[in-house]
Amino acid sequence: MATLFIADLHLCTEEPAITAGFLRFLAGTAREADALYILGDLFEAWIGDDDPNPLHRQVAVALKSLSDSGVPCYFIHGNRDFLLGKRFARESGMILLPEELVLDLYGRRVLIMHGDTLCTDDAGYQAFRAKVHQPWLQRLFLALPLFIRHKVAAKMRADSKAANSSKSLTIMDVNPQAVSQALERHSVQWLIHGHTHRPAVHELAANGEPAFRCVLGAWHSEGSMIYVDHDRVELVSFPFNEVNN
Repeated sequence: MATLFIADLHLCTEEPAITAGFLRFLAGTAREADALYILGDLFEAWIGDDDPNPLHRQVAVALKSLSDSGVPCYFIHGNRDFLLGKRFARESGMILLPEELVLDLYGRRVLIMHGDTLCTDDAGYQAFRAKVHQPWLQRLFLALPLFIRHKVAAKMRADSKAANSSKSLTIMDVNPQAVSQALERHSVQWLIHGHTHRPAVHELAANGEPAFRCVLGAWHSEGSMIYVDHDRVELVSFPFNEVNN
């Protein structure tokens, strides 16, 4: 048995192949796991649990089926779906987690997070993140009519895309010092995160010992997961149409 980690699926109605691949993953590979952890950006955008988008209900049903089968599913918010709340968590059977958490996985202490807080060189994004994570602003946004929330979210995505187009790849990646500080703050040698869409396993040093940063890939053209069992921690990619059923 193994524990599986995924992130950055960015599910939306415009990308049905990704949704289909994810549903196959939940019905197949994920059923054999000890647990599934989703490390943020499951959805491309989230404007509230009351959004009647049929895609959300479809995904909730599939996730609930997984948890009902005996595989617990955990969720850390991403920068795209940080407003996903308790109502959807109940409907999907997911357990909401804090933005940073240390797991004991088969004898390894592993820190998990979405990863955007590690991108400290991107001062503009970090300022924006601090603003939209203010509870009063979130309550105000969620109180708006759905059609207004849709317009606000669309403008924010367009503004984000325009801003990112002028940023260097280095600025949008993690800051090495922020990574080391996170590992040392939690006294761990393993870190799993998403967000950057740059799948890899990086070797570094922290706490005076070898350490590893495992980065999940985005589900743009293929699936990506990190597979952890007693023997190994492995980054695995797979075609959407070849997930075991």
